[in-house]
This record gives sequence, structure tokens and C-alpha cells, in this order.
Amino acid sequence: MPLLHPMNSRAFLAYKAAEAASFAEENVSCGRWPSEGALERSLAEFDELLPQGLTTPKNYLYEIVAHDEGHTVGYLWFAAEERNGQQVAFIYDIQVLEAHRRQGYAMRALIELQEIAKSFGLARVSLHVAGQNTEAQALCAKLGYAVMGISMSIALAS
Repeated sequence: MPLLHPMNSRAFLAYKAAEAASFAEENVSCGRWPSEGALERSLAEFDELLPQGLTTPKNYLYEIVAHDEGHTVGYLWFAAEERNGQQVAFIYDIQVLEAHRRQGYAMRALIELQEIAKSFGLARVSLHVAGQNTEAQALCAKLGYAVMGISMSIALAS
């Protein structure tokens, strides 16, 4: 039974609010953005990436649904894009809600996504993992994802 179910408009509105807050927090915590205005910047980036919401072409948003529990346990958003000369499924977000973590949902969703990407004729699945998210890095490595580069920076004392 599929774990990934296309997101509906009600779920999308809740997801957008939660994801924008999470993305802002991630960018502030790793030092990429100042805290002032971070949520507004996050919402603006979200709207830039999904200008038509759920109907934005080549973007696919899913709820991760636990069939044994019968409710949403997370979300996955990817876009079919050209990157480095290949058509890829680029994951913009995958998250499992706190209460449902460490139960294999993210792993199963990523495996299911590989089949979806193949059915779309895409050559690979790619994503960016924040440097401090060692759990996601470990999961991706376990599934065979390879590191394609590492971005680094240092804060300068004023």
C-alpha cells in the first residue's frame, strides 16, 4: 500500500505555515539568515518556488500516511528539474512529524519516491541536507545517496 499520497489544499495550507517556520528556524540556526525577518523571507522563498501552490508545474507535494495508524505522519515535496544536464527529482522537503520519527517512515518514503521518479523518467533523486542534520545525512547514506559537495562558512567577529 502506498505511503505517499498527493497533498490536498487543506493539508497544503497547514504544511506551508509549518514549513516556512521550520525553514526560517533552520536558516537562522545555521547562521545563513538573521532572525529578524526570517519568517517573512522564508514565506517569500516558499511563494517563489510554488507560485501556484499545489498546482505549480513540475512540483509534487505528498503527505506521508501511516496506513496502520490512518493519519498523516509527515510530508514530502519534490520538483522535477534539470540539474547538471540530467532530469532529476529534487527533494525540497521531507519531514516526519516528531511523534512519528524513528519508525522508518522517512526511509520508506524515500524508497517509494525512487519508484515515482523512475515512472516520471527522471535519472536520479537529489536533495540538500543541512550540515547540522546528521540524522538525515546518516539515513541518506544508508540508502546509498552520495555526497556531491559541502558548503562551508565561518562567522567573523565584528
